[in-house]
Amino acid sequence: MRCLLFTCMLLLWLAAASASGSDPDPQLRQRSTSGRQMDGYLSRVLELRREKRSLPPADEPDGGPDASDRVDLPTCLKCVCLSRSVYCEDVSPDMTKVPPLPKETSYLYARFNKIRKISRNDFGDTVTLKRIDLTGNMISEIDDGAFSKLTLLEELSLAENKLVKLPTLPAKLTSFNANSNLLKTKGVKATIFTKLTNLANLYLADNQLDAVPHIPESVRILHLQNNNITDVNKDTFCKSNDTYYLRLSLSEVRMDGNPVELSKFPDSFTCMKILPVGRYR
Repeated sequence: MRCLLFTCMLLLWLAAASASGSDPDPQLRQRSTSGRQMDGYLSRVLELRREKRSLPPADEPDGGPDASDRVDLPTCLKCVCLSRSVYCEDVSPDMTKVPPLPKETSYLYARFNKIRKISRNDFGDTVTLKRIDLTGNMISEIDDGAFSKLTLLEELSLAENKLVKLPTLPAKLTSFNANSNLLKTKGVKATIFTKLTNLANLYLADNQLDAVPHIPESVRILHLQNNNITDVNKDTFCKSNDTYYLRLSLSEVRMDGNPVELSKFPDSFTCMKILPVGRYR
């Protein structure tokens, strides 16, 4: 009797288990459905990404990757932007004008490009600039107010360009480099450096100057080699009306490669602690 009762109970339990296996719990059914929906969503996302990669970039013209008119690319895609510095050196395709800069840029290095002109508005929205290096471009013209808003600018290099005259310069400059241009004396105002009371390094070598411009008292290093300077006078570096005047700040003056024979002007250097480097015989 006990065996029969046990057998009946076992059969009832197996029947219940079989029914449970054929009819899953509703929550399990819901989770299974949600999983299938998620798999489908992920599959669609991956498909869209593959389609996007197969399409050409939206800002690339029909001419393909070698087209030369892609001037509307964001600056930080053509250049390298690190913190507040922008590096646009030897950019391809050719960079022919100053690129738009991110706000708060402090340092711009745009050397060895083909920039031809600096316009009045090129730096109008980037008043935080402290250093600009445009060495090795093709700049032949600079609007006179191009640097007028750059009240924080301390270093400016325009070396190895095609300048025939200089614009008004920012008052806080400590270093100015215009080596290897086409500058003549008539293109450099006699008083262009007068108000630059912080200027320490002035580089004007390898130009076509025939006279020494006014040099601020603050200048320590002055390079004028390889110009067309033919003479100097008592007021070039010293003060003819003040025999006690001393100019101790100048520690390096290069005038070699000029036609001037410096030994003919001994009284022109009496206020200096060093003699200019140049031709004395």
